[in-house]
Amino acid sequence: MSKKLYVVSGPSGAGISDIAAAVFAAREDVCAVTPITARKMKEGEVDGVGFFFYDLEGWNALKESGDMLECTEFAGNDYGTSRRLVEEKLNEGKHVLLNLEVERAAQIKKNMPEAVCVYIEPSPAVLRTRYEAIARSPFEVPVRLETADKQRALSSFSDARIASDDLDAAAAELSALIAD
Repeated sequence: MSKKLYVVSGPSGAGISDIAAAVFAAREDVCAVTPITARKMKEGEVDGVGFFFYDLEGWNALKESGDMLECTEFAGNDYGTSRRLVEEKLNEGKHVLLNLEVERAAQIKKNMPEAVCVYIEPSPAVLRTRYEAIARSPFEVPVRLETADKQRALSSFSDARIASDDLDAAAAELSALIAD
């Protein structure tokens, strides 16, 4: 069976990083792909560990070549996912699992329709509890909940949804969704 690209997205606080880490730990046939960026390396960073670093000219060449499955600008820096790097892992016989923001996941679905996009969604009550636990002020919780509602509304492109109130159960469900 051919390997696939799986993209998980959801609101902050959904537990996506924990769910993905559990899948990576349980399955040798699932891997991540190192993202690329056009920002300068910070002290202690190593190219290929955490990010592949490009200068602006190289970044623009990748974009123009059609290699970017998705890209975004954040805090004045460019970030993205290389089609070539994803395809290399797929050709090595690995499923690829990416954890991306909803807007970036939508770009991948547009540029690689065969990708399986999964929206990770805690119940509103659990999400509120998680936000209250990390909020630095009481004003932060409603803002985060509003952002989560907007992301949910943007997630209609998703192929599947997984509830994440129970992170272990969500990881098991995601692992089961990933074809052998």
